[in-house]
Amino acid sequence: MIEARDLSVRLGGRAVVDGVSFAVAAGEAFGIVGESGSGKSTLLRAVAGLEPIAGGALCLEGSPIAALPPRARGLVLQLVFQDPYGSLHPRHTVARALAEPLAIHRLGDRERRIEAALEAVGLGPQFRFRFPHQLSGGQRQRVAIARALMLSPRLVLLDEPTAALDVLAQAEIIALLRRLRAERGIAYLLVSHDLAVVAALVGRLAVMQQGRVVETLAAAQLRDGSARHPHTRALIAAAGFTRRTG
Repeated sequence: MIEARDLSVRLGGRAVVDGVSFAVAAGEAFGIVGESGSGKSTLLRAVAGLEPIAGGALCLEGSPIAALPPRARGLVLQLVFQDPYGSLHPRHTVARALAEPLAIHRLGDRERRIEAALEAVGLGPQFRFRFPHQLSGGQRQRVAIARALMLSPRLVLLDEPTAALDVLAQAEIIALLRRLRAERGIAYLLVSHDLAVVAALVGRLAVMQQGRVVETLAAAQLRDGSARHPHTRALIAAAGFTRRTG
């Protein structure tokens, strides 16, 4: 689905992402974790086309991603941001937010598509006419996920999708993302600092430190304590992850 080889991203003359390689298969859920400033969010933004690539290669379904027109890229991958309130226009209704990608790609049957997307994320048709300030944090994130699904992408990028939510809403969004992946075969590329969220959603993950991947491991290794790199082990210890998950 997507492959990075020696990928580098420079911001302000500094290598924020430095020689990163990873691959995500079709239908796979892959995570990227690291402390603040490790480069994980910049890496995700580069995959989304929001940051320029300074070096290396990034391919989407075998084609260089830089060579794909934005519309073609949008049909394959979509991004769900961390802050659902900030990513939704405060003066646009839910229906208008969901209709935007359909208008950009000149797709018809909009009413049916909007209602189907709302149903898929557990929201009824009455939400079509609500504004973001009339929704809870969890509901706003459901709308953001529905918007990402409007074009039936094969890859969804998730940037800290539960970080702005309370514990109950986090659990609900995790369950929703797991169900959508099972039903639709979507691949996920997830960035998060929360190891419990990562372990609940992905099968494999990469650990970043100072712009580099220091270890790639199975999510099960987070739980059983078999991570090898000292930085990974330090992240697990700092989060108390093994104690919380047993």
